Amino acid sequence: MSRHETDRLETAGELAFRLIRQDIIAGTLAPGQKLKLDQLKDRYAVSVSTLRETLSRLASENLVTAEGQRGFEVAPVSVKELENLGDLRLLLESHAVGLSFAAGDLDWEARIVAAHHKLSAVERHLLEGDLQRTADWVRYDWEFHQALVSACDSAVLMGALSSTFDRFLRYHLLAQSFRGKPVTDDHRHLFELAMRRDVNGARAMLQQHVRSGIDHVLKSGRIP
Repeated sequence: MSRHETDRLETAGELAFRLIRQDIIAGTLAPGQKLKLDQLKDRYAVSVSTLRETLSRLASENLVTAEGQRGFEVAPVSVKELENLGDLRLLLESHAVGLSFAAGDLDWEARIVAAHHKLSAVERHLLEGDLQRTADWVRYDWEFHQALVSACDSAVLMGALSSTFDRFLRYHLLAQSFRGKPVTDDHRHLFELAMRRDVNGARAMLQQHVRSGIDHVLKSGRIP
C-alpha cells in the first residue's frame, strides 16, 4: 500500500471515529443499539476492518461494548454511571480550575470572555424558545468550560476531562431538555468568579452546577 493510500485510510478511519462518537454522544445511536458492521460501513463510508478498529477505540472510552463473537453495541446508560461521571468530572475540573486560575494571563481571560459571550448569546435564544440552537449550546457550553481550565498546562488532564465531559454530556442530550435560566445563571457566576480568580468560589459553583445537572437528567425519566 502506498503512503498516499495509507494516509487516506487513516483519514477515513479518523472521520468515522469522530462521526460515530458524535452520534453516540448525541443519542443518534441509542444506548444498547446493536452496531451491525454491514449497515455501518455504508452509513459511514468505511470498510468493515476500519469499523472494527474504530469500534474497539470507542470501547476503550466506554462508549461501545464489545460482545466477543456477537459484535458491538452502544454502551448502555445507568444512574450509577451518571453519578460516577459527575464525581469524576468534579474531581478533574476542580483540580484544573485551581491550576488554571493561578497561571492564567490576559490571553486566558480573553478566551473566557469570548467563550462566555457566545454561550450566553445562544442561551438567550434557547430561553426565548428557539430550541434549534441546542446543538450550538452544546458546543459553546464545552468551549466555555474548556476556556476556564485552558491555562492548567496539562494535556493529560485536559484529555481526561474532555473524555469525561463528553460521556457526561451524553446523559444531558438523552434527557432532551435545556435546564433553562438556572444553568445560564451558573455560567454567569462561573464567569464572574473566573475574572476574580476566586478558586474556592468556582469550585463550590461547579459542585452546584454539576449536581443540579444530574438532578435535571434524573427528573427527565429517560435514564433507566
